[in-house]
Amino acid sequence: MRLNDVPLTARALIAARLARSVGQGALVVDFALYLHALQWTGVAIGGLFMSGLVFGAALTLLLGPLSDRLGRRQFLLAYECSQLVVAFIALFTAQPLWLATAAIIGGFGRGANGSPGPFAPVEQSWLARSIARRNGGMIFSLNTAMGFFGMSVGALLAALPGWLGGRDPAPADFRILFLIVLLGSCASLVLLWRTRDDEEFEPTTVDDAGQSATRRTQENGLLRRLMAVNVLNGIGVGLIGPLLAYWFKLRFGVGPQTIAPTMALAFVATGAGSLMSGSLTRIFGMVNVVVWLRLVGLLLLLPMAFAPTFAWAGGLYILRSAISRGTIGARQALSVSLVGGHRRGLAASVNSVSQMLPFAVGPLIAGAFFQAGWLLAPFVLGAALQGAYLYFYRRIFLTHDPSREP
Repeated sequence: MRLNDVPLTARALIAARLARSVGQGALVVDFALYLHALQWTGVAIGGLFMSGLVFGAALTLLLGPLSDRLGRRQFLLAYECSQLVVAFIALFTAQPLWLATAAIIGGFGRGANGSPGPFAPVEQSWLARSIARRNGGMIFSLNTAMGFFGMSVGALLAALPGWLGGRDPAPADFRILFLIVLLGSCASLVLLWRTRDDEEFEPTTVDDAGQSATRRTQENGLLRRLMAVNVLNGIGVGLIGPLLAYWFKLRFGVGPQTIAPTMALAFVATGAGSLMSGSLTRIFGMVNVVVWLRLVGLLLLLPMAFAPTFAWAGGLYILRSAISRGTIGARQALSVSLVGGHRRGLAASVNSVSQMLPFAVGPLIAGAFFQAGWLLAPFVLGAALQGAYLYFYRRIFLTHDPSREP
């Protein structure tokens, strides 16, 4: 698919994601390390991540359905304004209450590959509205890829505290990262301000808007099953992802100047993997691509956890990230395709919340494991949960794959 084939609205949304993803990439590497430098405990760090995820999930549940009725543009503009405020706060104070509040609202350290946090369903439903349904896997994967490419730039910038403060930077050395977040939000705000909310590739028809009770019941059943399998995935990923940089620090004693380039390479590889998986959905279908690529990534998880050196662990992390996380766009495209056009915001919210709430539990459990010295336990438990998720995902959704439609 050529860039000229992507509608203007979709291009603007993808560009905004790229801009905001740079700051997210910097913080996914360094935010937990920043809290560690401020003498926060492992449980406190995990608890802060959990609080931010619970807050985001509650807001997500509200915003997706609201955007179906009120439009999308104003919600994303509000998100960028809130990011400007919280980045400004974190730039100038490390006082625990102010920093925790800013982190919870801003989603610091989550590494959402450029998605607008709890406003992600708004972005996804707007993107889905502007493209042809059968092209969802390709364009959602392109959107995800741009987020990962931006995060790779941010992850390289995350080495700044190490360059300024050496192997163990002082807390003040980390504050420059919030300036990156602030500048990215400014760029996203400009892009979205110039975008209209009335471009629609496949407008909702009268028949679709007045769908039968039978169709609505079928859609609701699919959404309930999506929620159920996402619980497995959310906990499994939450045990590993948010505190991975912290795990590298505890397991191998490395600092941001070592972790940052590794994560930057992982994000570049994941962006390429997302483009690859988007192309594969046209051949094998969204569901098969998600299941088989994530299965390969799952087989790499435990070798990464048991790796004897940082070089081995980092290399396996890069490979696993490219294969497994590159399927995010395909999963998003499938979730918004399960319902009619006027309920996409609801479907995106259900998909996000059913992952975010279980995901929120993961960092707290992992933080407790780390504080107790059990550095391998989160990986073993996470692998079991993700394996169960893949089995049920394919069994339930293979017959509902829109990429296999003519």
